[in-house]
Amino acid sequence: MRIAVVGAGSWGSALGVILAGSGHDVRLLARDAATASGLQNDRVNTQYLPGCPFPDTLSCGVVGESCSSAELTVAAVPSGALADTLPSLEGSQRIVVVSKGLDASGRVLSELVTEAYPSTPIAALSGPNLAAELARGIPTAAVAASTCEDTAALVRRAFASKSFRIYITDDIRGVELAGALKNVISLGAGISDGLGFGNNTKGALLSRGLSEIARLGLAMGARLETFLGVAGVGDLFATAASTLSRNYRVGRAVGEGKT
Repeated sequence: MRIAVVGAGSWGSALGVILAGSGHDVRLLARDAATASGLQNDRVNTQYLPGCPFPDTLSCGVVGESCSSAELTVAAVPSGALADTLPSLEGSQRIVVVSKGLDASGRVLSELVTEAYPSTPIAALSGPNLAAELARGIPTAAVAASTCEDTAALVRRAFASKSFRIYITDDIRGVELAGALKNVISLGAGISDGLGFGNNTKGALLSRGLSEIARLGLAMGARLETFLGVAGVGDLFATAASTLSRNYRVGRAVGEGKT
């Protein structure tokens, strides 16, 4: 499969490594020519994903290249940058959003993409997927969500490997909300640890936080089972306890008194 990954940070690079390692023809698109050239020459993202070399089937280019030749375009830029990146997705046959967050008005990110490209099939992919672990082949799972069953199935075929199991659902809103809202609770978990509280405290915080996430998700049209699965509780627990999680690290630093 020909796949374009738009965004060459830790997450985009990790997914590029996974996809290329499965034999796909992957084009990893960085924000500028200098970065793209460095990645192409070094064959590793030394800044964001050191120790995870690029497979031979991964090449590097610049955001803004045409995505029309790709069978699947992966939108992997930070959530706050997605709106500005939308023009670079023009010509995509199918788009999967892997960024986790909401836009400034509280919309899930797939809505931004659908608004820009209403005739293009859209999916979202989310789960307990810390980039460094995923790129190293440590087993995990994710959920591919789309209202188009064929698109969800195509995303599953693209990403599935011996170490990466993909489930599918049509609850795209629930999957995206779960991935975005758990960030808040993960910050809180880090703060709790930074303040010196124990595992009992964090267990209570995570369980009540999950309940709050689910209630908000239901009010926004998602389904409860999504928050109780891999994209919900799975992602929350992974990011609320690992030093690989930026949300956890920032929360812990705040709890320890840093600015």
